[in-house]
Amino acid sequence: MRRGTRYGALLGPLLAGGARPDLVERAARGLGLPERGRYAVVVLGSPVPEGAVVEGPDVDGARWWWGGADGSPGGAEGRGEGRGETREVAVVLLGPAGPDRVVARLRELGAGPGGVSPVVGSPAEVAAAHRLAGTALLTCEPGSREIVRLDERLPAALLVSRPELSTRLLAEVFGPLLTLVPAERSLLVETLEAWLECGGSVGRAAARLGCHRNTVFNRLRRLERLTARSLSRPRELVDLVLALDVLRLSSAPAGPGGGG
Repeated sequence: MRRGTRYGALLGPLLAGGARPDLVERAARGLGLPERGRYAVVVLGSPVPEGAVVEGPDVDGARWWWGGADGSPGGAEGRGEGRGETREVAVVLLGPAGPDRVVARLRELGAGPGGVSPVVGSPAEVAAAHRLAGTALLTCEPGSREIVRLDERLPAALLVSRPELSTRLLAEVFGPLLTLVPAERSLLVETLEAWLECGGSVGRAAARLGCHRNTVFNRLRRLERLTARSLSRPRELVDLVLALDVLRLSSAPAGPGGGG
């Protein structure tokens, strides 16, 4: 992994978008980036960990070019500016293991939160990958150390890309739920999350939560009444899942959990 003012200056035209093709070509040549290859962009919301910046390829054969702090909002209409994140950006020429190894390497280094773009095929596509990596970063929960690939978070990425619609969705679906005291709200949200993670099994959700299955059933029925949406109707379930994602990504916590 490489870093320095020289690399940062050369990466600028690749990352910013809108640069003339000759500038992109010159920058790629200066960095030693092949005209065709498998590239991904990483955007971190925290400083690059110590030990991440070294010369030469890593064990997978991937080559990294760190461009330093990134002041852009990550292509999601400025949503990143409100989180106070220090953005660090890297262009990665992937090795045989592809982007999964990039994610694993960043986790090994204790980096995060961070977003990894889809794979693109040339330096000319790096600017678009940069925007998508920034959007992936915005799907990480506030305060987390997640490293996520955009392709794993596409529904959430759509939500963070349109914050005004996300806010409206949350109010429309979870409005009555949000009026509850924090502990009560958190209990219903935790139960819904457990039920979803257990594939819609009330029994497995009860085992995970450490309560009776009837308790889970009653909480879910109450949530249905509050939201006027049924977990058994696919379109209404989509509304609930998306609203849950908006709540998860909100900087305001759902509140402390409770028993029962």
